[in-house]
Amino acid sequence: MTPAGSPPEADAPHGANGAAPAPAHRGGPAVWARDLAMGLRFAVAGGREGWARTFLTAVGVGLGVVLLLGAASVPHLLASRQERLEARLVDRNTEAGTRPGPGTLLYREVGTEFRGDSVRGVLLRPDGPSPVRPPGVRTVPRAGEMVVSPALGELLAAPDGALLRERLGRRVVGTIAAPGLAGPGELAYYAGEDGLTPSARVPRIGHFGGELPAAPMNPRLGVIVVVACVVLLMPVAVFVATAVRFGGERRDRRMAALRLVGADRRMTRRMAAGEALGGALGGLVVGAGLFLLARRLLGRITVWDVNAFPADLAPDPALAALIALAVPLAAVAVTLVALRGVTVEPLGVVRRHPVRRRRVWWRLPLPVLGAAVLLLSGTGPSAPVDARIHPALLAGGALLVLFGITMLLPWLVEAVVARLRGGPVSWQLAVRRLQLSSGTAARAVSGITVAVAGAIALQMLFAAVQGDFVTTTGRGASRGRLLVTLPTRDAAAHRRMAGELRATKGVRGVVTVLNASASPSEGPGSPPVPLAVGDCAGLRELVDLPPADLRSCKDGEVFLLRDDSGAADDGSFARAVRPGRTVLLHDGPDGPRAGGRRVPWTVPGAARTLTSRPGPAGAVAPFPFGVFSTPSALPVPDPADPTAEAVLTTDPRVPDAAEYARNTAARLDPAADVRELRNTERDRQFTSVRTGLLAASTVTLALIAASMLLATLEQLRERRRLLSVLVAFGTRRAALGWSVLWQTAVPVALGLALAVVGGSGLGLVLLRLVGTSSPDWSVIWPMAGAGAALVLLVTLLSLPPLWRLMRPDGLRTE
Repeated sequence: MTPAGSPPEADAPHGANGAAPAPAHRGGPAVWARDLAMGLRFAVAGGREGWARTFLTAVGVGLGVVLLLGAASVPHLLASRQERLEARLVDRNTEAGTRPGPGTLLYREVGTEFRGDSVRGVLLRPDGPSPVRPPGVRTVPRAGEMVVSPALGELLAAPDGALLRERLGRRVVGTIAAPGLAGPGELAYYAGEDGLTPSARVPRIGHFGGELPAAPMNPRLGVIVVVACVVLLMPVAVFVATAVRFGGERRDRRMAALRLVGADRRMTRRMAAGEALGGALGGLVVGAGLFLLARRLLGRITVWDVNAFPADLAPDPALAALIALAVPLAAVAVTLVALRGVTVEPLGVVRRHPVRRRRVWWRLPLPVLGAAVLLLSGTGPSAPVDARIHPALLAGGALLVLFGITMLLPWLVEAVVARLRGGPVSWQLAVRRLQLSSGTAARAVSGITVAVAGAIALQMLFAAVQGDFVTTTGRGASRGRLLVTLPTRDAAAHRRMAGELRATKGVRGVVTVLNASASPSEGPGSPPVPLAVGDCAGLRELVDLPPADLRSCKDGEVFLLRDDSGAADDGSFARAVRPGRTVLLHDGPDGPRAGGRRVPWTVPGAARTLTSRPGPAGAVAPFPFGVFSTPSALPVPDPADPTAEAVLTTDPRVPDAAEYARNTAARLDPAADVRELRNTERDRQFTSVRTGLLAASTVTLALIAASMLLATLEQLRERRRLLSVLVAFGTRRAALGWSVLWQTAVPVALGLALAVVGGSGLGLVLLRLVGTSSPDWSVIWPMAGAGAALVLLVTLLSLPPLWRLMRPDGLRTE
């Protein structure tokens, strides 16, 4: 033992001859390597306690590594998916035409929907003996045959797929391989069809492959994506930093024993860093193993309609190398920083924080600085959003805000629990434990705090900008309405379609309209005029008009619909068509191109002129302008090249009414389009970003739950002897159980309160950045509730180990 007055740095080991060796801290890389190697040895050869500590650290770090490797695989995943999508594209430009040949075929896309899932279908008709094959297809199917994706094959073979089997009505002769699918869960098929004829919708192709148009990212969506990357990855960094500090109290006592046998402070810190390095290296191995396991199972997992092939999940080599280097370095750095607040002496450990409380003066400026950086990332509210957003500053500002929230949490927990007094025994045990080691409790909930704060900010941003990506259609005011569109040869076929749809099981009402076109008599260069033929009920479905305008509608009337907003028509219709003017109607199945007649028709002078109204979001009506005629007003019974449109009202008491209607439409024409009428339609880019973030958030929350459970188990393991002592002295198990719950509940409540405040502040700054000042405060509480539910679930899962640890044999020691 050293004299009481000797400085700590003099506690260096002496050699066998009594001479003091060179001070360890004067060494260079060799000394660091020696001490780190000693710490690594403690990590793997420290007995059962050392193995348990290293195992928990490795698993905790490994969970974070899994998510980091998954994030590093996103570029390859997206590139692989796009490559497969482009490989199956076809060139629809038929201006020059493609001559029939031995390798050409006719191509027609016929998609459908089955119980909410999209089914991609393609009809093929070869022109010769060796037609070009779609990607993933060995042989082009003949008429009455089809090749299906594995997921569709399983669905068709299942009892639940009976309605879909009836709709497709073809024999399965093969399976589409991976190169022809967007993902393993895609429902798709290629079918042979002899009835295809060349047209604008049925091109003749000689090869597959093309390039997807690169649509620029909406600037506001760009802000969401950048912030989401920070929000999703920040909790991972927090949990990796927490995992490398598992077993900190036992490690500090072990370092005190090393001081007793001659090690100085720098040696103990380097050996502690080496021990953390061992756990981090083990975490890399565990994370790589879990990643490979998750990769094998990837094809069977679908999260928010997103799935991928295992080969798609391949980390970028540079990012994987960065992860392999950054995780061990972070473990060493976190350990060295943590030991700055601990004095390890030969006779024990002295922690500074009970005497010197945490200061807030350097913590509070961090989120304020982050908010300032976010505001500086733009050039001003008057500039366009895409011109004033700087992604690097945006990411840096969001990172500073979330990091500041993480730094504020330990101070907040310590400041609050220091003022708690009294209460039942369980409450006093919990409060005293928090007062002695509030930092450990704060670290355990810091990840969920950051995740909830980021989620609140993202949801506020989503709620504020989603109006820019949602169009109000006005056609789905009530549920259970379907729009059926299919080509038809003549009015008789139109009537037959209406009759079969009315006879379909689960269909309560059918309103039909026949859509065609007319030509103004001003000349051949004049644009065609939309023409709709139907009864007054069809007019009410097609045109958004006040009820008073349609109250007197009867058969024999003609209406001229104008679009004064200019969204669909620039006014040419109003100039070319008016009461008393003559237009040309195309008679016959194929119109003038097949020798059909051009019948002049004078618009009745009594024709009523109405103005279609734009919808609430500025969208024009489904039939914005043109001529709407009741059947008896037209001199031509069969307009050329018509398209039938029917609006169905289904019975909600029939579960599969929509599927029965789709089967009827497919029986009438395989190319029939059936879709549900909705009040709103979302932008595809917005929907894809939203779906991707939901999938990533689900995976992140699952790993957060697993990491929190590990942290809780590690804390219980550290307190095993204390719990056993309390039980041996007569403390009720229920009181101990409640004390553990209070130890979790208090930091969680404080963390969620801080997350609400910090997340709301970050959300307000982001809203100002994108030029929106109307926050939706209702999105806060679901996020906070989800965080609380996650913590409650983790706490309940930790109760069985708690009861097992509260046994007298926990007093045994070695």
